[in-house]
Amino acid sequence: MSSYNQPPPPPDTPLPIPVETAPQPATPQQPSLIAPIWHTVIIVALILCNSLLGSSKLGAVSSAGTRLLLYASTFITQLILIVIIWFGIRSRSVRLRDLIGGRWKTVEDFLLDVGIAILFWIIALLLLFGVRVALGTIDLHNLEKSRDDAVRMLAPLAPHSNLEAVFFVVLSVSAGLFEEIIFRGYLQRQFIALLHNAPAGIVVSGAIFGLAHGYQGGRMMIAIGVFGIFFGILAYVRKSLRPGMMAHALQDSIAGIAIFRLVR
Repeated sequence: MSSYNQPPPPPDTPLPIPVETAPQPATPQQPSLIAPIWHTVIIVALILCNSLLGSSKLGAVSSAGTRLLLYASTFITQLILIVIIWFGIRSRSVRLRDLIGGRWKTVEDFLLDVGIAILFWIIALLLLFGVRVALGTIDLHNLEKSRDDAVRMLAPLAPHSNLEAVFFVVLSVSAGLFEEIIFRGYLQRQFIALLHNAPAGIVVSGAIFGLAHGYQGGRMMIAIGVFGIFFGILAYVRKSLRPGMMAHALQDSIAGIAIFRLVR
């Protein structure tokens, strides 16, 4: 029978979709590296070397002049790391602003981050307290001894005068900014891209954060590493470093002033 004699298809019948034009399911985009791998190796090596030298620096602190020199050298070291990171991410057209997570657009956005930072700081401190109890750095049966041990370990670093306290707070604020960019903005994003796994990237960057505090001893490095993981989770969920920066600066400032008052 001739094809001209076949009845036309019903008007509601959908036309067949060619196989080559059928819509394909979208695949999730994998995070990309924000700097060359060799650049990350250099950053991690510098962090670990500075941590190894940290204990000897702390043992040499014996006067106001050496404490101020230690504050200044710490600030300069972190600033140098930020500059090296900036050079590395430029090759991938990434800005420091991108690592931080943009800017506040409204006052409400700023206040929201302030609220998140305070709430996170309180919850993280409670969790850190539990971690330190489990590690034995805090003895619930002898809290006074635990306090004295902390003062003895951190007394050389803590301020001993009002002038030193001012410089220490400035250092704490800068550390909150710089360390969040280094560990959560750069290393965490880089390791998430390298490992293709967000939890693994958060844990690795947190571990390096703990290793960066070698002057506080092995068990405290583990506790600080867990603390770094808490900050990493906040940065990943919030898609911004701003709340973590504020919480980090608050934590360091309050800890320093508390040791300052205990030392006095």
